Amino acid sequence: MQRLTLDTPIPDALRGAILALGNFDGFHLGHQAVVGRAVARAAHEGRPAIVATFDPHPVRHFRPDAKPFRLTDLDQRERLFAGAGADAMLVFAFDDALASTSAEDFVTELLGKRLGAAGVVTGEDFTFGKGRGGNADLLKALGPAAGIEAEAVAPVESEEGIISSSRIREALQAGDPHTATRLLTRPFAIRGTVVHGDKRGRELGWPTANVELGHYLRPAYGIYAVRVRLADGSEHDGVANLGVRPMFDPPKELLEAHLFEFSGDLYGQAIEVDLLHYLRPEAAFHDMDALKRQMDMDAAEAKRLLAAGVPTE
Repeated sequence: MQRLTLDTPIPDALRGAILALGNFDGFHLGHQAVVGRAVARAAHEGRPAIVATFDPHPVRHFRPDAKPFRLTDLDQRERLFAGAGADAMLVFAFDDALASTSAEDFVTELLGKRLGAAGVVTGEDFTFGKGRGGNADLLKALGPAAGIEAEAVAPVESEEGIISSSRIREALQAGDPHTATRLLTRPFAIRGTVVHGDKRGRELGWPTANVELGHYLRPAYGIYAVRVRLADGSEHDGVANLGVRPMFDPPKELLEAHLFEFSGDLYGQAIEVDLLHYLRPEAAFHDMDALKRQMDMDAAEAKRLLAAGVPTE
């Protein structure tokens, strides 16, 4: 799986590709339909398949003070795109230059001349170009002159309506990781490097691997049953606190994961934490003994839920 940018020429072997084009943050069922169509077309036509995404997200460019909302980082998206059968991931750096590119130039200059795309697949609601002046219909109209055959894929719906990143964010913020898992087809996961904390968990007999939340969406603060993937590929069940730890000063926003029956030094390692079950909100307790008793109960409940599996309905 190659990661491409516009800073260097597209390799000759990847020109003439079928391009899946979108933000694809989260890579939920709707995104999977777009990429799946591009991969299928590429296979049928004997062409490479490239998935193009934007980083930073256009919202972050235009509203740098927006609250964190990302569902995936670039490394997660690259792995997911590879799993869907793509040959490469193209990252459009969303900067002032790209934001000021007209819809016409985006198609003819970027997609046509610089990338040499033979086909482009988007969702029906995809917009592009300066002032969001382009859409799927304009892409179809401009494409032939640039040697591009464009098509749009209809939204994917569930019983509750169209599947979207917004619905997934709402579910996570409501403390409903099960709905997020169903729409994503996998658990929402936070990936980051383990950092040093204040060792409070270790003092209480519950050592934790601490990860800063960065640009990820903030799910409901609270206690979660989790599964943690380490850099060596191993997976470990655990329980985690996501939030600001109301028992301790000063408040510090962290994801603190305790891995069951694990001992080892994880500092500096990149780990990925799946949020599988929401147990309860964060709370303050009368004293540390009360907190430790609750932590024991949380761990027991997490083990019970993890043993039962993640609901699919």
